[in-house]
Amino acid sequence: MAQVLTLAGQFQPYQVVDVHPKVSGFIRHIYVDIGDRVRQGQSIAVLEVPELKAQLQGTVSEVARSSDEIVRAQHEVRRAESTHSALHADYQRLLDTSKAQPGLVAQQELDDAQARDLSSGSEVDAAKAALAAAQKGMEVSSADNARVSAIEDYTNVVAPLDGVIVWRYADTGALIQAGVSSNDQDLPIVKLAEANVMRLRLPVPESYVRYVHIGDPVKVRVDALNSSFTGKIVRFTRELNFETRTMETEVDVDNPGLAIDSGMYANALMRLNHADQVLTVPVGAIILHGDQQQLYVLDASNHVEIRNVQVGIRGSQLAEIQSGVNPGDRVILAAQAKYDQGEAVTPVVEKSPASETAPQTGGMIDMNGDATSTSGGQQ
Repeated sequence: MAQVLTLAGQFQPYQVVDVHPKVSGFIRHIYVDIGDRVRQGQSIAVLEVPELKAQLQGTVSEVARSSDEIVRAQHEVRRAESTHSALHADYQRLLDTSKAQPGLVAQQELDDAQARDLSSGSEVDAAKAALAAAQKGMEVSSADNARVSAIEDYTNVVAPLDGVIVWRYADTGALIQAGVSSNDQDLPIVKLAEANVMRLRLPVPESYVRYVHIGDPVKVRVDALNSSFTGKIVRFTRELNFETRTMETEVDVDNPGLAIDSGMYANALMRLNHADQVLTVPVGAIILHGDQQQLYVLDASNHVEIRNVQVGIRGSQLAEIQSGVNPGDRVILAAQAKYDQGEAVTPVVEKSPASETAPQTGGMIDMNGDATSTSGGQQ
């Protein structure tokens, strides 16, 4: 026994991207048009930004100026260190002489030499600080140059993924705004869709959501291509649409030749419930007595036994019986109200199909008879 759900689904690209430039400028050349296949990193368009060249040249000049400033500061450090070395040596000689022969060197002369020594040491520190500032300035200039260079690289707009150009919004010479503002009116250059894998979206009705599981097989028929294949459920939203009371469920479909186009419809056959090697009886044999389901069974001497049964999967023709009867039991198929418990009857045995695939519809296009089938042995 099996229950299957037939649904109409629609193909969508795996990813869709509006390609905006990072900078504003005029399109100098655009290399793609609708329907073109592109590879990740492939150039789509080149922008012309005249003021960007001036900015880049300015940053290059600033880097060169910072480099010259570092060289000048290095020379200044060496000069200050040399001067300090000479003045320090002069002060040290006077100090040694004064200690060896007190009174030979005037105290004023000794104090002047010491002051010159300390002053030259301070000049060394100042020169080193100027060198450090020049080096920091070089870092700032280099960072600014790298920033502007990166912006210049953005004038070459490349594809962010493998895909197909599904729409082109601009032509050569058009002014394109940078895609970094919140202005929704800024048009992209192109719309790019990843189409080598397609998403088949199926709206599963609320009553069947409990049967949806990742990895479940789905039979898909694309009438426009006259082809069928088997896929698997890969994701679902786990949320119902408030208006349609359906849950979006997706099947990924490989599309290397781009035969499937976005928006194409497909019919999907999803298995909901399934049980093998179970007892089945025709649906008409089951009667409802209060809240209990019953079967009228004949014993070996053809007397009627009314048995309570537990019903599992129910189709349009057959139903699974989980308990209450045994394989080989004979059941009364119709007009059970005419018979009483223990009544003797003369039966006419009628065989019926023992298996069924019961279709449930959730909105679909004609599956050309693929949605339902009956097969198997007799009961």
